[in-house]
Amino acid sequence: MVLKKNTLVGKNNFKLLALVFLLYFFFIVHSNSKNNLEGVFTDIKILDKISSKNTLLKLKNGELKQFKDLVIKSLKCKNSKFDDNPEITAYIQVRDLTNKNNDEVFVFNGWMFSSSPSITPFDHPVYDVWLVSCY
Repeated sequence: MVLKKNTLVGKNNFKLLALVFLLYFFFIVHSNSKNNLEGVFTDIKILDKISSKNTLLKLKNGELKQFKDLVIKSLKCKNSKFDDNPEITAYIQVRDLTNKNNDEVFVFNGWMFSSSPSITPFDHPVYDVWLVSCY
């Protein structure tokens, strides 16, 4: 009796292995591109209008951080998909501790844009806030 090799089974196994490898590769690339767009940390610059000093403040998204009379929280930040004109956006909440009348009211609560801070301006008599980066 002569044994014959089934070459079709070997070719199908190779095609299946190649397909699984390609799907895995595209899944990894897709998940890495999503991770690059959303950041964990937000950098903002705060200008004290009285002393004219700039301070860079690093915020971890979801955590409160106090800067002098302000309590600042960054909930989410994102980088744009386009490299030629990068846009950084962050959802930021700012509360003023000197305002004792109502502690639940935010001085600023909304999206901040790095390229156009005047779209949703931060209006405070002592401080000015700019969005710098998201990583």
